[in-house]
Amino acid sequence: MGEAGNRQQATVSSDTLLAGTRSADRAAASAAPLDQPFLAADVGGTHARIGLVVRSSGGAQPVQVLHYHRYICADWPGLAAMLQDFVAQLGDTAHAPAQGRIRHCAVACAGYVLDDAIINENLPWPVSIGEIRGGLGIQRLAVINDFEAVAYASQFIAVDETRAIIDAAQPAAPGPVLVLGPGTGLGAAVLFPGQPRAQVLATEAGQISLAPGNEREIEILRLLRRERAHVSFEDALSGPGLLKLYRALSTLRGSDARQPTPAAVTGAALAGSDAAAVETLQVFCGLLGSFVGDLALIYGARGGVYLAGGILPQIHSFLQTSAFAERYFNKGVMRAYLQQIPVRLIEHGQLGVVGAAAWFLDQEHEQGQGA
Repeated sequence: MGEAGNRQQATVSSDTLLAGTRSADRAAASAAPLDQPFLAADVGGTHARIGLVVRSSGGAQPVQVLHYHRYICADWPGLAAMLQDFVAQLGDTAHAPAQGRIRHCAVACAGYVLDDAIINENLPWPVSIGEIRGGLGIQRLAVINDFEAVAYASQFIAVDETRAIIDAAQPAAPGPVLVLGPGTGLGAAVLFPGQPRAQVLATEAGQISLAPGNEREIEILRLLRRERAHVSFEDALSGPGLLKLYRALSTLRGSDARQPTPAAVTGAALAGSDAAAVETLQVFCGLLGSFVGDLALIYGARGGVYLAGGILPQIHSFLQTSAFAERYFNKGVMRAYLQQIPVRLIEHGQLGVVGAAAWFLDQEHEQGQGA
């Protein structure tokens, strides 16, 4: 999820599901059975992940990803062009027969629907719902918040597909599952297990005011407040936030900010070649630990915490030896409570695609029963 800007309306919830769908489209879409392959896309500020998916006939996964490709958003003029390229790729695969039969598409994206567009200030281009539907013959296009989709997919993750950051003495108890992660922005959502299906709460937790935990972080906050009156956790815990931390710490250290990008800061920190970059990553991990601990308490995440996003898998080893755990547990009398909540790292990968597709199928099933 991107930096806030004018994003008070940025969450597209499952209750406002079907973007650009009219009653006539529903009738037409019913002619395309949901056991046929359809498209699912997970669109972030940096990458768009697109899959051809189909409902699974059994097993732990509700959908099967038949074909998958990851695109760099900046290399393409828009989402419609990427989807068209993806469908064209199918001609060289065993799934070529699906090319002319795709009628449904589920899109996971940060932002909000306004008339014919999905508005997301972190994307390099606007997303036109009409262009997607017209260009591909899509009859039904559904939009879900990006981290809502990842949270929805978390119920299908096996423990051996994750990496432990904090292990609990006992397995996670039944209860809410918190999924969050820094990337282009700072996304967070909560999965509430239930029947007939789980429910997901998409949040704007990244916009919570940044809360420093020591004198150094207070100094950083003072510098960040020179740029904007409200400094959020996303202003520190994201790719752009990492760069802001680095520049602030370079100023405080009286050194030149030599690293031009978040990736360069991370690389220099891991290599130990830039002291300001090393401190930046240390501060980043400490703030993240505080933030995760706070959200685990707020949402009662007894079912565990999953860390996702594009940054954390790159710094996995650094995160484990950082102040993350110390700050996570530093909640006074609630330390023992947090010790019962495991924190695990997941690779974002296809999760957004799987989550968007599974959510879409569940929504369609419920609506079909209610029809």
